[in-house]
Amino acid sequence: MDKPLVWLRGEVKTPPFSQAARLEAGYALRLLQQGESLGLPHSRPMPVIGPRCHELRINDESCTFRIIYRADTDAVVILDVVKKKTEQTPQSVIQTCKRRLRDYERLMAP
Repeated sequence: MDKPLVWLRGEVKTPPFSQAARLEAGYALRLLQQGESLGLPHSRPMPVIGPRCHELRINDESCTFRIIYRADTDAVVILDVVKKKTEQTPQSVIQTCKRRLRDYERLMAP
């Protein structure tokens, strides 16, 4: 059974994604839903955000998008979708993702 996608922020739609990039993102997210682990160059671990957190790399015609997610046993939690402008992920994005994850965990706690 496929894991649901839990969108805490962001979306993948055309525009700003080109149709090809949207299809690539959808395919990668589908693999994650089916329990597959993606590695480089498609997905890179982001332990600075938390355990099981990664950034999915989607190259588009004129830019690169990052879908920051956490692969849980019961869901794929989407923390943010950002347009990559620099080599490093901005601290503001990292801090925002950490906060969203804390809020999500608080809501999901029994």
